[in-house]
Parts: sequence; C-alpha cells; structure tokens
Amino acid sequence: MFDDWNAFPSYIVQAEGQGRGTRTFRRLDPARQQAVIQAILDEAALRGPAALNIKQVAARAGVSVGSLYQYFGGRDRMLDFAVDLCVRFVSDSFDLYRPYLAALPLREALAAYVSGGIEWSRAEAGFLQLFARAAYQGDPELAERLVQPISKKLRAIVGELLAQAAARGEIRTGVDLEAATRLVYGLSIAVGDSQLLPYLNNYFQMIDPSLPPERILTALLDLVLNGIACESNDGAGGSPTGLALSSPAES
Repeated sequence: MFDDWNAFPSYIVQAEGQGRGTRTFRRLDPARQQAVIQAILDEAALRGPAALNIKQVAARAGVSVGSLYQYFGGRDRMLDFAVDLCVRFVSDSFDLYRPYLAALPLREALAAYVSGGIEWSRAEAGFLQLFARAAYQGDPELAERLVQPISKKLRAIVGELLAQAAARGEIRTGVDLEAATRLVYGLSIAVGDSQLLPYLNNYFQMIDPSLPPERILTALLDLVLNGIACESNDGAGGSPTGLALSSPAES
C-alpha cells in the first residue's frame, strides 16, 4: 500500500481534520507512519476490529502503547483512521484508471479490469487480507464502512465500461445495462478472488493445474461479449493474456 507514499500525507491531514488522527502522528517520519498503519491493518485482519488489541498493534509497530494514544487518542479512532485511509486510497487508486479503461474496446477493458485488479490486489496484500476478512467473514463493523464503499466504486467502474461500450455501439440495443453490470461485476469477483484467495477456489472451482487462469478469463469475456455485444462486436478478438493495468502515465 505504501509504494506510492505521495498521496498519503493528504489522507493523514484529512483524518486529522476529522479528529481521527493527531498532529503528533502527522509529524512522524513516513517510515514510522507506515509501520503504524501496517500494524493496525495486520492486527485488524488477524483478529477483526472488535478484538483489535492496542498492545498488539504497538508491538507490531515497534512503538509504545502511550505513543498510539498520542497519535490517535484511542483504540476506536485508531481503527477509524485505518479504515478511512484504506477506502480513500483504494478509491483514488482505481479512479486513476477509469478514463483509461472506459476508452478501451469492451473486451480489452474488461480483461484489463480483471487482470489488473488481481495484480493490484496481490501488490496490496495487507489491504487484501483486511478486505477479505470483512467481505467473506461477515464482519458487520467493516461491511458498511469498508466493503460497501469499495464494492460500489468497483461496480460503478464496470457500469461505466458497459455504458461507454453501449455509446460506441458495441452493445446491442435493449440490453439491461444495470442488471448486466451487476452480473459482470459478480462474475469478475468469482474469477479474481479464486486466484487471490485459494480457499475460495475450493468452492468456486475456477482454477486447477489443467485449467489456467488465462483460459478462465478468456471464457468469461466470451460469455459476456456473446451475451450482450452486437454481432459485429461479439467478442471475437483472441486471448486477453497480458492485459493489465498500467500507470495512466505509461499508457
């Protein structure tokens, strides 16, 4: 999560303005800030927010319990700070790619959305662990504050891809774009999370040694495009292998 630290100071300032962080934390050097944030995420992912132990967070971060109180003012504010930081970071990260994705033909856009999302999630392992706990273990405290905002953001991106494709004439008239958006979004979760979270693949049965992820993604795109595309845009175009999110600056 900290590969591009440039965005984080603004998040920290916002959190301070909302009473979820203090000036003391803002004035720490970036390495110490990162260590504290990572410790909160790791502990919340391991134990859940309800059982978040401030002593364990302090031990993970290599700071004293008293320092954590100076940084955040209390356990609940500390957790609120970390969750809000995650939501802002993830939302802003994916917003960077929305114009790039929306401009691509639908097959390429969906391939980049799925494969790029998998690549991004693997790079952000700390966030992935926390999000997976919240999404799949039904943690009520995080469902509303973490899972829903990010899920709505991702669903909106899929909806935008379909809407832009429809505007370009790639989708046949009469397709229920709202329903299609939800279906494509749900299918993309099954394909992506089966690769990111092996225990889910035991249930979804998406991947095994004889059926690599590339074949599953190609089949997903064929299924979607053959279902909603115009005849002239019926999904022909070959394998999506190699398509992934790159920096907009590199595109």
